[in-house]
Amino acid sequence: MATAAGHIHHTTRLSTVDHLQELRGRLLVSLAALAVAFGLCLWQNHTLLHVINKPLEHQTQKQVRAGNGPLGAAYAAQQNTRALAIQLESVVSALAHPGSGASTATRTALQAVSPQLHRTVARLSLPAQGDKPVTLGIGEPFTATITIALIFALILALPILLWQLYGFLLPAFSPQQQRIATPLALAIPFLFIAGVTFGYFVVLPAAVRFFQNFNSSEFNVLVQANQYYHFAAVTLLAMGLVFQVPVAILAATRVGIVTTRQLRNNRRYAILACGAVAAFLPSDAVTMLLETVPLYLLFEASLLLARFFDRREGKLAAAGAKP
Repeated sequence: MATAAGHIHHTTRLSTVDHLQELRGRLLVSLAALAVAFGLCLWQNHTLLHVINKPLEHQTQKQVRAGNGPLGAAYAAQQNTRALAIQLESVVSALAHPGSGASTATRTALQAVSPQLHRTVARLSLPAQGDKPVTLGIGEPFTATITIALIFALILALPILLWQLYGFLLPAFSPQQQRIATPLALAIPFLFIAGVTFGYFVVLPAAVRFFQNFNSSEFNVLVQANQYYHFAAVTLLAMGLVFQVPVAILAATRVGIVTTRQLRNNRRYAILACGAVAAFLPSDAVTMLLETVPLYLLFEASLLLARFFDRREGKLAAAGAKP
């Protein structure tokens, strides 16, 4: 049976069977957490699909209102029909009036038609549709729903998965290394969630805007569900990984691969690296700046944390050196 994270001491000797039992227990806990998260996400799949479709909504409706593509042509026909229905409703209302000169039978017939015309105008006045991705295969709605549920389940279960991995690897580190690794391991899921959130509200809308408007006048743009969800998942996961920069920098400084002084003296390269990452993500100039600034702030925050740990270790070392 798996033991809790940190229960096995660094000096404890375990056999191969013990290690396998430990791994088996932690895998079972991870799979159980993933199964529960997947069940929850599958239950709320409509909400999740609405959330992931939201960045696509504005740009797709913009294309439809402009009359681009088959959906735009349908919307233009809808607007023309609405204009005709409004005019017809005005004519019917005028003729149905008692002073119009029409016969009583004619006015009665027109008064019966008027509510139906009013309902038709209301239906034709609905905003532009087409904000949802399209499916081409008979099973694509099912596979797309399962994919979205699995992606969100991984995000929800990630803290437990990482904690189980950390608990399995922790006994391999010395007590001093464990003091360094524990806060870093605890920061990973929070930074990942922050990166996914930043990707959803900043990067993904910018990427959708770029691709939806790129040479759109020459194409009938229809967004396929599986391709869009794959693109959104890659974008969000990439931002979650990019936000692990503080963990990587702190780990590198703590184990001595690079010093805080070296990082401070090479800030210009950090700015270039952040700009290169932001330029790699599809966006316009304004969004590229919005992406570069948080990445550089993460770098500076990492330096502050690294300097804090360096000073604390220096004080502890000085206190230990006193007689």
